[in-house]
Formats: sequence, structure tokens, C-alpha cells
Amino acid sequence: MSTTTLPPETLPALEHLEAISLDALNEVAALQTRTDRKYILGPAELAALLGQLPDSIRVLEIGGQRSFGYESTYFDTPDHASYRSAAHRRRQRWKVRIRSYETSPDAMLEIKTKDGRGHTVKTRTGCGHGERHTLDRAARSFVAETIGDANASGRLVPSLTTSYRRSTFVDLADASRLTIDRDLVCTGWTGNRASIGEQAIIETKSSGSPSATDRWLWSHGLRPTKVSKYCTGLAALHPELPHNKWNRVLQRHWTVSGPAAK
Repeated sequence: MSTTTLPPETLPALEHLEAISLDALNEVAALQTRTDRKYILGPAELAALLGQLPDSIRVLEIGGQRSFGYESTYFDTPDHASYRSAAHRRRQRWKVRIRSYETSPDAMLEIKTKDGRGHTVKTRTGCGHGERHTLDRAARSFVAETIGDANASGRLVPSLTTSYRRSTFVDLADASRLTIDRDLVCTGWTGNRASIGEQAIIETKSSGSPSATDRWLWSHGLRPTKVSKYCTGLAALHPELPHNKWNRVLQRHWTVSGPAAK
């Protein structure tokens, strides 16, 4: 397999896939409640994955583009209650972020919660692009209602910003989704940065059973990885936080620049 670095703007394999609109994708696989599995792939492994996608795969296309810039601002309490709930493997936990898109003037306040069975539930509401780094009263009320904790909602402050490029796929055969995130950079509020270089984060999203992509990855010795853009990014920038859960990923994939690297 080739080890050539894939260009940041697009992936060559995307040009040969049939497209699907956002509305049609959501009709096929909204998956607001789902099972997520994440993997970290190098350029050669990513090229091999894209080279074997079945005919039932469609790629999201908006305005003629198939790769999109995302920015997410994550909010946490000053003592990092959201982060610590994940670090300590609590069964019920939450994550709050505002996500903005380079192709849209709008942003979305998104809350991801884990239920007792390990399923991810995403709840979201719209907000203005200019509000993507703050939570107003209405946003805090929405968070409090969703996570059931008004005290935590009232204490939320910006904790980390992530930026990356995403391509999204849907498999019509099993209504599963696949996302590919590249050029990931996590920036702390003191200006320090963490990244995983030319590697990509692959995420499969299904109603429960492993998708065809999961099975292909497993057959090639690629197993799910404990990686969270928020948690591993924050742990890389703040090694004083508890991070045993992500030690292997942090040591193998993350690099830090800026104040935290000194």
C-alpha cells in the first residue's frame, strides 16, 4: 500500500463515489441514538479502506463539496466534571459543545450523553455563528434540561476548541454512517495546541450491530481505539488531569506545541 500523504482538501477516492444530500442521508440514517466505534488510521490504511468501499456507499455532498471544515468549542466546568466522568468511566455522562461549519452561517449546540447501556444519544438545537464560544441563558437552560444538572450547566466555561476536515458516508445496505476526520488540531484557551498529524480518526455509527466497515477493519487487524477529540486533546494539553484510559493513544498519536510543550 502507498504511504503517500493524502492532500488535505479532498480524498481522491471520494470523486468516484455516488453522492447523497444531507436531507437524504438523514432520512436513511439519522442515528441520534447509536453505537460509535473509533479508529486511528495512517494514510496508507485510510487509502486501503477507501479503495474497498462497496457500491452501497454514498458520500455526503453539499454545494459540490465532499469534505468540510468543522470547528467545535467544548464547554466544561472549571473542575472538568465532563472530562472526569469519561476519564473515570462513569456509565452515565455528558459532553457539551457548539459546532460550526465552514459552509453554513449557523452553528449547533450539541449535547452528547451516554445511557446506562453505553449508547450515545445526541440532542441539538440551533444557535448563531457569533455565539459559538459562549452559552447564553437559553443555551444553559437547554443544557440543564438535557443533562438533568442545573448546577453544572450554570458553571460551564469554554474548555477546548477543535478544528478538522470531515467527510461523511452512509451505507444504504445497513443504514450505518462512517465519518473520516483529518487535519485535527485541538487548541486550549492559553493558545497551546495538540494534533495527530497526518493520521485520520475514523468513526462508525450504527444502531448497534457492527457495520460492514467495522468488519473490514477488524479483518485487517485494525481495532477500535479509545479516542475522544475532547478528552484526548485536553489530556494531551493538560497531563496533570487523570488520563490512564487514554495513555496508549496519547503516547502513540498525539503531539503538543506551544506552552504545554515546554
